[in-house]
Amino acid sequence: MMLQLSDLVVDHGKLRALWNISLAVESGERVGLFGANGAGKSTTLGAVLGLYPATSGQILFEGESIVGSPPARNVARGLALVPEGRRLFPEMTVRENVELGAYLPSPRAALGDTIDQVFSLFPILHERAGQKAGELSGGQQQMIAIGRALMAKPRLLLLDEPFLGLAPLIVADVLAALRRVSDQGVTILLVEQNIHRGFDFVDRAYVVENGRTVLDGSREQLLNDPDFNNKFLGLE
Repeated sequence: MMLQLSDLVVDHGKLRALWNISLAVESGERVGLFGANGAGKSTTLGAVLGLYPATSGQILFEGESIVGSPPARNVARGLALVPEGRRLFPEMTVRENVELGAYLPSPRAALGDTIDQVFSLFPILHERAGQKAGELSGGQQQMIAIGRALMAKPRLLLLDEPFLGLAPLIVADVLAALRRVSDQGVTILLVEQNIHRGFDFVDRAYVVENGRTVLDGSREQLLNDPDFNNKFLGLE
């Protein structure tokens, strides 16, 4: 098992953000984490990376507890996060933003090869490598954010709303690139509010509601589940 969360609870100060999150991701899988805005999806990814401390519960990465482990240590273990909103440095060039993902010694040593791989996934970034990141379109900026995460050479890639605000043609390009990443053996946990779009990519999914895992299953199982349809697809 690559990633396992058991009864995870996370508090933001006096506010409880996650009440009970349990999920499991096998090596090589593409798994979705679906739910409405504010359900706790982004907090779950942040807790896995170590951005938010767990109040209780367990987070295992490749069988080892990473509760309390700082983000840099978790990145060194093989995790990487593409955050919602991209969080680029707009005045820095495309290449400079991408290279920031290789800040640890091991990825830094292979920087040249890895950035070539990123540019092969997203040729437009190669073409605009010397341009300021803030001058690119939203879709191209999302490609930078994904490329930056891949520079850390992760085994588990955490994606937080990577298609938000993107035009359909750009979504198709990003999906195609992520499928190539998956085919190369990278495990992916995708947070997505648009369930139909998420199901275009993932093998199976968990559904989060009010900080709790409430449903899980394959695409077919969930789409045939009346509770899922009524609550999350608005079907009668």
